[in-house]
Amino acid sequence: MKLKKTVVATSILAGSLMTMPWQSWAANVPAGTQLARVQQLIKGNGAEPATLDPHKTEGVPESNIQRDLFEGLVVSGPNGETLPGVAETWETKDNKHYVFHLRSDARWSNGEPVTAHDFEYSFKRAIDPETASPYSWYLEIPTIINASAILKGEQEPAALGVKALDERTLEIRLEQPVPYFVTMLAHTTTYPVNQKSLEQFGDEWTRPGNMVSNGAYTLADWVVNGKVELVRNEQYWNNDKTVIDKVTYLPIASQNAAMNRFLAGELDMTYEMPIEHFKRLSKEQPEEVRIAGYVGTYYYQFNTRKAPFDDVRVRKALSYAIDRKVIANLVMGQGEKPGYTMTPEIVDGFTPPELAWATWSQQELDARARALLSEAGYGKNKPLKLELLYNTSDNHKKVAVAVASMWKKHLGVEAELVNQEWKTYLDTKTQGNFDVARAGWVADYNEASSMLDLLQTTHGNNDGKYSNLRYDELMKSSRSIVDTVARNDNYAQAEEILAEDMPIAPIYQYVKARLVQQHVGGYPNNPLDNLYSKDMYILAH
Repeated sequence: MKLKKTVVATSILAGSLMTMPWQSWAANVPAGTQLARVQQLIKGNGAEPATLDPHKTEGVPESNIQRDLFEGLVVSGPNGETLPGVAETWETKDNKHYVFHLRSDARWSNGEPVTAHDFEYSFKRAIDPETASPYSWYLEIPTIINASAILKGEQEPAALGVKALDERTLEIRLEQPVPYFVTMLAHTTTYPVNQKSLEQFGDEWTRPGNMVSNGAYTLADWVVNGKVELVRNEQYWNNDKTVIDKVTYLPIASQNAAMNRFLAGELDMTYEMPIEHFKRLSKEQPEEVRIAGYVGTYYYQFNTRKAPFDDVRVRKALSYAIDRKVIANLVMGQGEKPGYTMTPEIVDGFTPPELAWATWSQQELDARARALLSEAGYGKNKPLKLELLYNTSDNHKKVAVAVASMWKKHLGVEAELVNQEWKTYLDTKTQGNFDVARAGWVADYNEASSMLDLLQTTHGNNDGKYSNLRYDELMKSSRSIVDTVARNDNYAQAEEILAEDMPIAPIYQYVKARLVQQHVGGYPNNPLDNLYSKDMYILAH
């Protein structure tokens, strides 16, 4: 999700690992700044959140809100750096055994202390199959002890290698060294939840009045398909440095509708921008157009368990016939780069391999695509017919229309576009009820594994059910490789396997473009797009 990320608070080298006494992650208002009397921030959020439970979250709209409501052991800094959150310091000697020391002034919104026991409970809740977390795999990826066995039903959640040594000391043990483990802990799946609130209210614990949270804000109101409102958490340990008093998230799926509300002064920032207005707005209102590198890839996902998409020739044909330069430069045109690998080039420590097909002209790609589809038994007399699934969005529709046109023109493929709203789309993909689906993956931390892990056989978000044992072995062995160059060699080999099997069709590398009012101060250049309202403020205007 970003430009080059510098890990400031943690080291990814073997040996001891300690934080520094950072005190600057919060709203940093320059001296003499004139602040608005009313400190309210209104954000477009793209879609209605499917949940506000951090252990049941898999989408960006939900995570955006939860970063304000909850705080994990660490947080993502303004430039993507890893900074202390509830954990004030931590150490490891072998990248397998980590000890976190929690700050004494961390409080839940009900005034009770946030303890190491809260984190132990929460990690074990997230891995528990009964919780049905779509991100339970996230705790298996770094090989937390017994995580894999728990997910297979071979061990109870209590066996997870996470333990409160006392009220303020948390121990996490891994089965093998993972040098970038701490950077993974800013993710929502590792957020603490309040056990008493869950046990008292059950599934209703995320409703206003019931939710107890530990972030800079608390949940004040939630009108489904209307708004989510948050207010200052007076119990937050760093509340004195928070400036914004109220944050409102609006689920606006249409980029054009969001733009119009922004231009009318009803939004302080949008979730995205309508691509057809990008050039005009960049020229007319350059100070309000914000563009940043983004560690993510936009791609189409094939259902490899379903004929004919279980045939690599069909997958390659459909992938080759997508003119990525046209999509990136003309359909999108906000600075996106054509995508040929799952991992974008801006990921720290990643150098993409030289893939032969990425060097071919589009004419050659189209010719090879026609030959492959013919080999698979499709042509003028027997056109390939498929459904192309995408979630509601003006921009997704434009890409789908363009790709379907390319397939029709060059391959004779008849693609029916299927549009679903966010929650239904997620469920359809999870159930495997699709042919080809629009997908996008934004790294959960700035490391190639956060992209490539997605296509492992057992990954919880591998909706296309792709499986390659050699690929799985490469990703497993990469975790314990401390040397960045050596680890990148594994990643390059993994990308070469993907190019040969083509379980996905990478289309372009993301940038994050949105409209931000000039009166919003403290807007960061976070490459993971991890925005925290507590770091911002409203200027007098």
